[in-house]
Amino acid sequence: MAPVVVRVKTSILSAGNKTLPEFRQQGFTLLELIVVLVIAAAMMSIVPPLISSALPGAEIKSAARQLAAGLRYARNKALTSDQEAILMLDIDTKKFSVTGKKKNFSIPDGLKVTLVTAESEMVGERKGAIRFFPEGGSTGGRVSLENKTRGYDIDVDWLTGKVRILEKKAGT
Repeated sequence: MAPVVVRVKTSILSAGNKTLPEFRQQGFTLLELIVVLVIAAAMMSIVPPLISSALPGAEIKSAARQLAAGLRYARNKALTSDQEAILMLDIDTKKFSVTGKKKNFSIPDGLKVTLVTAESEMVGERKGAIRFFPEGGSTGGRVSLENKTRGYDIDVDWLTGKVRILEKKAGT
């Protein structure tokens, strides 16, 4: 049997010799990166409104969860600090604040908001609070959010201070 000879063509590149045809620089140019960033920025400004309009129930559900989180925070604040804590809701401005938080939270404009709470917690006709006590109880109450198709009741039990979100059909 005759030996088989295989010849392999090799080329050696040096850092300074970029003229060889085998050498190709890897990576992207600055212009390519800028174009990609501009496209990404345009997509980030266009896509969220499309998603929110495609999911009409997401806005009301998010608002209900945010209100429930604020109520739970107030309850936990009362329990841990051994002092009363409140969630104050202004129906006209659709904003609420919570004891211990500097930020005012907003409820989306397209939602109808109603508050049922103890008469002693009302500040005028359209502003009121739900108060939590250090022992775990509360004044109790309900915040209702509605749009054209859906609704949520955020209930606070007066005895235990427990917060629950209940889904309902709008108009009921």
